[in-house]
Amino acid sequence: MAKPTSNEMSFLDHLEDLRWHLIRITLSIVIAGTVAFIFSKWIFDVIIFGPKSMDFPTYKYLCKLSTFLNVDSTFCAEAFPFTIQSRTMGGQFSADIWTSIYAGFIIAFPYIIYQLWSFISPGLLDNERKSSRGFIIVSSLLFFLGVLFGYYVITPLSINFLGTYSVSSEITNQFDISSYISLVRSSSIAAGLVFELPIIIYFLTKVGVVTPQILKKYRKYALVGVLIISAVITPPDVASQVIVAIPILILYQVSIYISAIVVRNQNRAARKNKKHV
Repeated sequence: MAKPTSNEMSFLDHLEDLRWHLIRITLSIVIAGTVAFIFSKWIFDVIIFGPKSMDFPTYKYLCKLSTFLNVDSTFCAEAFPFTIQSRTMGGQFSADIWTSIYAGFIIAFPYIIYQLWSFISPGLLDNERKSSRGFIIVSSLLFFLGVLFGYYVITPLSINFLGTYSVSSEITNQFDISSYISLVRSSSIAAGLVFELPIIIYFLTKVGVVTPQILKKYRKYALVGVLIISAVITPPDVASQVIVAIPILILYQVSIYISAIVVRNQNRAARKNKKHV
C-alpha cells in the first residue's frame, strides 16, 4: 500500500509521524550525549572550565586591548578569586549527566533540525521546498555561531564580572558547580537559539505573520528588547551589553532583508499565476 501524502494524512497520522520524529530526536541526543559522557573529563577540563582560566583567549585579547588603551582591567589578573565546589553527594555525577545531555543536544542539533524539517516539509509546496534548500545547513551554521559567540564572549564577560565582584573583603566566593555550569550552559545555548532569528523570521514571513514593514515599524521597540535581553544574559555593565547587543541587532537587520526577499518572491509568484490564469 502506498504511503499517504501529507494532504491525505489524518490528524492522528500526523501525531504518529511527529511521535517518530521526536523519538529519533531523543535517540540522537542520547547517542551524542553518551559520546560526550565518555569524553566528559576532557569536556570539563578544557571546555567547561576553560573560561575560568586567565589563559582563555578572550581574556588575553581583552587584556591586550586594555593595555593598549592604558586602562586598568581585571582581564590581566593572574587568576580568578573564586573556587568551584560540589556541595552535595551527587553534585558531580549530576553535573556530568546533565552536561552530557546538553552537549548531546548541541552536537546533534543538525540532525534535530533535519527531523523537524522532515516533519514540516511535506506540507510545503514544491516551489517553497526548492526555495528552502540549504535550510538545515544555514540553521545549523547560525546555531553553532551563536554557541561560539555565547561561549567566547558572553560566558567570559559574565564570569569575569561575577567572579571578581565583591561587596566586602570578608566574603570569599565559593561557587557551586551547578551554578557555574548553568552560567556556561545558558550563555552558550541561549546565544545559539537567539542566532536562529533570521530562520524564524523567514518562516513567519512565509506564513504571513510578519512583513518587512512590520519589522521596520517596530525596530525601535526591538532595540529596547535587545538591550533588555543583553542586560539579562550579561553582566550589568554597559560595555558587555553593547558587545552582546551588536550582533543581535545585525541579525535583526538581516532578518528584515530576508523578510523583504520572501515577500518579493511571493509577489512575483502571485503575478505569474495571474498571467497563467
